[in-house]
Amino acid sequence: MSLESGGRLPAAFTTPGSASFTEFLASYAPDLLPGRRHDLVGSESLAHVSPHATTIVALTYADGIIMAGDRRATMGNQIAHRQMEKVFPADDFSAIGIAGTAGLAVELVRLFQLELEHFEKIEGSRLSLEGKANRLATMVRSNLSLAIQGLAAVPLFGGFDQQREIGRIFSYDVVGGRYEEQDHHSVGSGSVFARGSLKKLWSHGLDAEEAVQVALHALVDAADEDSATGGPDAIRGIYPIVARVDAQGYESISQDDLARHTEAIAARRHASPERGGAS
Repeated sequence: MSLESGGRLPAAFTTPGSASFTEFLASYAPDLLPGRRHDLVGSESLAHVSPHATTIVALTYADGIIMAGDRRATMGNQIAHRQMEKVFPADDFSAIGIAGTAGLAVELVRLFQLELEHFEKIEGSRLSLEGKANRLATMVRSNLSLAIQGLAAVPLFGGFDQQREIGRIFSYDVVGGRYEEQDHHSVGSGSVFARGSLKKLWSHGLDAEEAVQVALHALVDAADEDSATGGPDAIRGIYPIVARVDAQGYESISQDDLARHTEAIAARRHASPERGGAS
């Protein structure tokens, strides 16, 4: 952003308009939007050399939702990063997890966070959870030109619906289709294995501790079968990012708690290896 002569902001910044920051950016500086970056459009080969985020899981429990993501990012058959963060607060009462092309996905998250903050400042109130999910669908759709080239960023979104007082989860496809999921869902390269684990272990009425364990079980099962998904690494002290969202808001689960849950899962698997430690 450059100031006009006299040190004033450009007129676009002081002209009343939409409460959407994305719409403002599209009119003022469209090249800054992830889907309109001239340095990426037309670069088909980037899909093979860009780090990719892998597996995200989300599930509802009695008071809200749990969202968890492994820490591994891959680039082809190599591990690009071992400690990537893939689960973020979208705002105080919602979370977003990312799979797909890592750089674009992180840009999408930052823009979405700013979109929600901008709306709240302009309108003086928060979007409903469904409104947030719809805004995210529009942003995913704007990345379609890059998704066609293999540079897809696919989020998993969820949060606590303050109007209905329940946790809700939404998934997306690369063209911006938005789907509300019931009970649990997973996206990313290990998602087929994580979904199988979630179907086996999820049940109505889980408390927060039980839901965290189910999410960790699902990621461990995915890591067992999918080389792009990184399981808990106690030697390096690397554990998944796990967040809880309920009526009190977004809260990250501490690394100490995750270590404790991971040890319990490993003990059960050691005692019952033929069942994968499932209770």
